[in-house]
Amino acid sequence: MEQELRRLGDAELEIMQAVWRAGEPVQASAIQRELRERRPWPLPAVLTALNRLVEKGFLTCRKQGRGNWYAPAVSQEEYREFESRGFLRRLYGNSFPALVAALYRGRAIGKEELADLRRFLDQLEREEEK
Repeated sequence: MEQELRRLGDAELEIMQAVWRAGEPVQASAIQRELRERRPWPLPAVLTALNRLVEKGFLTCRKQGRGNWYAPAVSQEEYREFESRGFLRRLYGNSFPALVAALYRGRAIGKEELADLRRFLDQLEREEEK
């Protein structure tokens, strides 16, 4: 994406997650149905949020007939990478070991996840050696 990404608010992120899950362009009414349990918004509120995401460059909007179809302009992976960098910088001073230690001490991850992480890091090292 050419413009710089910005953090999404919680509601905007929920909308983007619904669009990403759809895997194809969707209309506002489909997003409204998808979010109904968590955010019972009226359709005009969903439309306003979608239009803001278009203005921010996160979505594209294509008019077809009488309806608008929304599609991601930013991939979920691209946004996750952006958020992860900011999260690591803001809370852990760019220290990955400090993040892992906090997760382990807080019991968010256990020995099995640490072993998975160790295997992943070993794989990355092997790939870089090639």
